[in-house]
Amino acid sequence: MPLRLQVRPWTFLLLAGSLTLLWPTAHAQTPSTPPVLAPAHSYSALDEYVFYRLLASEIELRRGEAGLAYPWALEAARHSRDESLFRHAVEIAINNRAGEQALHTARLWRQALPHSVHALETQAVVLVALGRSAEATEPLQTMLDITPAPQRSAAITGLTGILLRSQDQKAAAQWLEEVLKPWREAKPTRGVSLAVLARSWAMAGDVDRALRLADEAQQAEPGLEPAAQLGLDLMDAEPRGEKLVTHYLDQPNTQTISIRIGYARRLTRQHRYLEALAQTETLTHTHPDMAPGWLLLGALQMEVNQPAKALASLQRFLALDEKKPPSSSTEAPHMPVDIEDDASEVDDEHPDRRERAQAYLMLAQAAEQTQDYASAQAWLEKLSETDSDNNNVLIRRASLLQRQGQLQNALALIHTLPQSTPSELRLRIGSEAQILRDAQAWAQAYDVLSQGNQQLPDDADLLYEQAMLAERLQHLDEMEQLLRRVITLKPNHHHAYNALGYSLAERNERLEEARDLIAKALSLSPGDPYITDSLGWVEFRMGHYPQAVDLLQKAYNRRPDTEIAAHLGEALWVSGQQDHARQIWNDGLQRDNHNTVLQETLKRLQVKLQAHP
Repeated sequence: MPLRLQVRPWTFLLLAGSLTLLWPTAHAQTPSTPPVLAPAHSYSALDEYVFYRLLASEIELRRGEAGLAYPWALEAARHSRDESLFRHAVEIAINNRAGEQALHTARLWRQALPHSVHALETQAVVLVALGRSAEATEPLQTMLDITPAPQRSAAITGLTGILLRSQDQKAAAQWLEEVLKPWREAKPTRGVSLAVLARSWAMAGDVDRALRLADEAQQAEPGLEPAAQLGLDLMDAEPRGEKLVTHYLDQPNTQTISIRIGYARRLTRQHRYLEALAQTETLTHTHPDMAPGWLLLGALQMEVNQPAKALASLQRFLALDEKKPPSSSTEAPHMPVDIEDDASEVDDEHPDRRERAQAYLMLAQAAEQTQDYASAQAWLEKLSETDSDNNNVLIRRASLLQRQGQLQNALALIHTLPQSTPSELRLRIGSEAQILRDAQAWAQAYDVLSQGNQQLPDDADLLYEQAMLAERLQHLDEMEQLLRRVITLKPNHHHAYNALGYSLAERNERLEEARDLIAKALSLSPGDPYITDSLGWVEFRMGHYPQAVDLLQKAYNRRPDTEIAAHLGEALWVSGQQDHARQIWNDGLQRDNHNTVLQETLKRLQVKLQAHP
């Protein structure tokens, strides 16, 4: 099956609502979200004839009679020859699922205003939506002909939106090849025409052709953003798309903010944290006053265990954010910083408040990790003023108490969490178990999860957590039973496959089965550095040292975790690369000199390294 871009299904007769979908921004002269009734200007500027017909149209619309409202609106538009009133009449027809009326209005609009790019574009869009693409060629080519040269590239870019209206993407791409043929041959518009064609073929599922055209577009115009954007959109499923992005970012004097941010986020989705960090560091260096860049940088620094640097970055974000007037707009997009997941639960109504809440939470966590508990508490106080989720603040306060040796007080605080719904109960059970686990009270944490799984039977995530504690308590048979139950309940639970495979590798048992389990986990979460580490470790156990070093080095490059450093160092050590092993271990000690896996590895191999504070 060919790889496809995700294209939102669209058919003309189901289109409703705002006409902003019909007008690409390249030609926008009127407000992008017009009111349901009113045109851009006030009724007071209209003559009585037009005003009366608009009023009649409005009355019919309010009665739900769009079919009766349409003739009044059309007559007002024809009499006034006003672009916004023609647009309003087309919108009424579309909302009433009257495609032929919308096309008739667009034609009348074009007759009244022959040089209107809006009228030409609307006629083409409606024709494409009605499945009559061949008839749309003439109005589109005329539109591009009369578009001023400085705006023509933007107009060509806007053609991509028209393709979304077609029900046959392959036919639409072939049609667009004909429409853009003269502009593809002209030097000023060659690059953008090729990029739009590349996008159209990607939407049609022909990714090879799309990449070839995008590469030609970049050869014609290296700093072309649409080609880079296509690379971003393809990158998760098609690794070759990344070349388009990096080629664009390597060009001097390109406006790279949105592309660089998008690239950093896709790198994090692929678990390539150090590369994402490098991109974000470049972003904050070139745009030091862009507050969201510092927020993303702080999040990534927390992800790679750099809490001191994260503190500085997040405080820089807050300083810049506080200088910004509440009503000001910014060229920089709001960026949710849950870098593992998409923004499905983002509060879009209050992005500024959400971002500050995220910064306060990460600052509290960073201060906690650096054992500055007073500062952590102060940041939590700030968070409680910003974040409506008081449970989040309460859990962080409990964690602070535990870190300061006040385990019982921490548990008492957790016990105040609500538990009236399954989700609330799950949060309370998981939080209590985490507090006990952090305190190394393994048996108590296990009991909490065991009781919780009686209250919430077949909860895969709680069963997984119980399995991890069963392993800690050396209840290995029970751990395996629990993990296999998790896999049955949730076959895509990659952590369960990985945990079971890694446990077998650690015990040097059933190594072929262990490798199969870990390979399954990696297929469910490609590129995950922890799972890659597990696969490298099982190869090491099987005596496949070159393969082990290769896999462990890849895992470490993506996430320089101390436990991964322990494994990589041991694989290098037995492979005769002892100096490199010492370097990796030293780096691991600098990040966490109390890590039990690394300390046990050094002790077992009788390796002494320079002490770190």
